[in-house]
Amino acid sequence: MDIMLFHSVYGPRPAVRDAADRLREAGHQVHTPDLYDGATASTMEEALALKERIGKEELLKRAILAAAPYSERGLVYMGFSLGASIAQTLALGDEKARGLVLLHGTSDIAENASADELPVQLHVADPDPFESHDWLTAWYLRMGRAGADTEVYRYPGAGHLYTDPDLPDYDKAAAEQTWRITLAFLESL
Repeated sequence: MDIMLFHSVYGPRPAVRDAADRLREAGHQVHTPDLYDGATASTMEEALALKERIGKEELLKRAILAAAPYSERGLVYMGFSLGASIAQTLALGDEKARGLVLLHGTSDIAENASADELPVQLHVADPDPFESHDWLTAWYLRMGRAGADTEVYRYPGAGHLYTDPDLPDYDKAAAEQTWRITLAFLESL
């Protein structure tokens, strides 16, 4: 399986490389584009400033350019938080997408979006300061209207980026459960 894995708002941190290695060990081809040109952040404030400096449109453009050489193969799009938002946008615009795995984040869905039975998994903290219950309910319904086959997994008590062992949000049990479910999902595609 070809996977396009997008980093979080913190940039291409070790957790992204570790995730890619885990996916490769399971037999997948993984691409990890650096949308920040090597920059990383160590705090949420720095991360948000870095994202704002580059800009949403530029980040999306960089993501599209990174995915383009591989999209004919039928990619699984995957991302962490901001990267999940980008992955969702690309997957909903790619009729050859084979799947979508969202870790810690979602994005708006256009009214005319069509997912045509796209298999989707969302893994999110419960509660999550960036993904409220009301937002997630509306998001789930819109994904259904778009035709996606969506599964949502919530992790009570975990922090927002609970899969990154270098951040205060880290929750080992939730992270390991997320990876078990995600790897099984990828095997099913």
